Amino acid sequence: QVQLVESGGGSVQAGGSLRLSCTASGYRGSCLGWFRQAPGKEREAVAGISSGGRTTFYADSVKGRFTVSYDNAKNTLLLQMSSLKPEDTAMYYCAATGFTYRCYSGSPYINWGQGTQVTVSS
Repeated sequence: QVQLVESGGGSVQAGGSLRLSCTASGYRGSCLGWFRQAPGKEREAVAGISSGGRTTFYADSVKGRFTVSYDNAKNTLLLQMSSLKPEDTAMYYCAATGFTYRCYSGSPYINWGQGTQVTVSS
């Protein structure tokens, strides 16, 4: 059974950096992704990576600022966030697909973590 646990959230000044981690115990799917949701807003996909690390996707709003990666040895999904903006403030969730042929925001994510809060102040 897949168990996802996020960590690394916190409060940071605009322009700062944070690294989010998500341990993916029992992960045997094809894609891991990060999603976020701010109060009053819909959940949106942030970034994701295929099981082999050959394919990644990013929301336009974070391209050039965020980097997603996966540490196979530690079964950990990472999201390096730089040049953070107040609009990045949200609860961040990691999610995992089962077996799928494509890794993108609309892939079937069937396992979800509980989330970690990121707050960026101006």
